[in-house]
Amino acid sequence: MRRWLDRCFWGLTGLAALLACALLLGIVAFLLHRGLPALSWSFLVQDTVGAGSGGGILYQLLGTVILIATAFATAAPLAVALALAATVYARGKGTRRRFEVALYALNGLPSIVLGIVGLIVFGKLLGWGKSWLAGGLILGWMILPTVTIALLERIQAIPRRYFEAAAALGLPRGRIVRSVVLPQSLGGLISGSLLGLARAAGETAPILFTAAVFSGATLPSGIRDNPVLALPYHIFVLAQDTLDPEAGTRLWAAAFVLLALVLLLGLAALPARLAAHEEARHG
Repeated sequence: MRRWLDRCFWGLTGLAALLACALLLGIVAFLLHRGLPALSWSFLVQDTVGAGSGGGILYQLLGTVILIATAFATAAPLAVALALAATVYARGKGTRRRFEVALYALNGLPSIVLGIVGLIVFGKLLGWGKSWLAGGLILGWMILPTVTIALLERIQAIPRRYFEAAAALGLPRGRIVRSVVLPQSLGGLISGSLLGLARAAGETAPILFTAAVFSGATLPSGIRDNPVLALPYHIFVLAQDTLDPEAGTRLWAAAFVLLALVLLLGLAALPARLAAHEEARHG
């Protein structure tokens, strides 16, 4: 009976995985079919012309890269500090557990709420207006739980004997962190960051309030009133307002490019996570 239940469970799990893969492939095929007439190298390296009916998505792509790079620069140092505080410097498992619960709660915060907070803090109180830096900071705050949790899991998977050997050599706690914890947990930081950035690349609500405009921006030259173009917002506006069939084709092409960017970030995180799990299993 138990063996039959195990087989049913694994069969259902495999079926769910196949359905998920089939859905993803179906979405990719649909976007490629609708956007293929507009997809070309010039589409990636030209500026938008005529409210999306011509040209390409050069500055939308560059703006998206600027936002996620700023998000990474914001989230990575904070994630390292929080993960070390929770695993190395915290006293007792109860403190660590409460810390993890707080991270999961923060991860469930709707992105539109973060966008409104960014509008109030950066746009109104600090007077930045729409700024690429404000958008990057909000995206960094949004992905912080994902990066921190991935790093926490990797640090907790480090074999205990590594810490014991370092302590037996008389190394202080700070030296143990630099020599043992950080090198061993680098894979968790990389994979968590890439997964977080894959989510950030497709977010519209936070940048809608803080960083993105549809047209009139190129590369930022400052902080105050320096918005950027971004692929999610570009797709959102075209989907809402366009009646031009040519713009519709470029909408699907832009959506395919955004999906490809997200998939590349997710796939790039896979080797780091597999390597981390392999090290933990053989460690």
